[in-house]
Amino acid sequence: MSQQPGPLGADVAVTHILVVADPVRSRDFWVDVLGAELYREYGGTSVVLKFAGTWLLLVSGGNPTADKPAVTFRPPADPDQVSHAMTLRVADCRAAYAALTARGATFLPPP
Repeated sequence: MSQQPGPLGADVAVTHILVVADPVRSRDFWVDVLGAELYREYGGTSVVLKFAGTWLLLVSGGNPTADKPAVTFRPPADPDQVSHAMTLRVADCRAAYAALTARGATFLPPP
């Protein structure tokens, strides 16, 4: 079944932006544990990754800018408070769990 392009056109791409406390540490997790591909880094404050057919931008926090004077980008203050989640669909959940655990990932609940 062919889909008609939406209002953004046929070449739209999704980029997830995650504000993180440590872009280098986060980069290492996404690349070394999850297998993302490093595309580009910018001065230790942002990292661009290719992951599972999408783009992922890891950025450090930042103060408001002239065009957004009331908006502050900051990582979560409390690791027990969730404001963003991504779900990764895999063919074999238990095999993925074992492979990721072996690479250093920790899970809140096991599968």
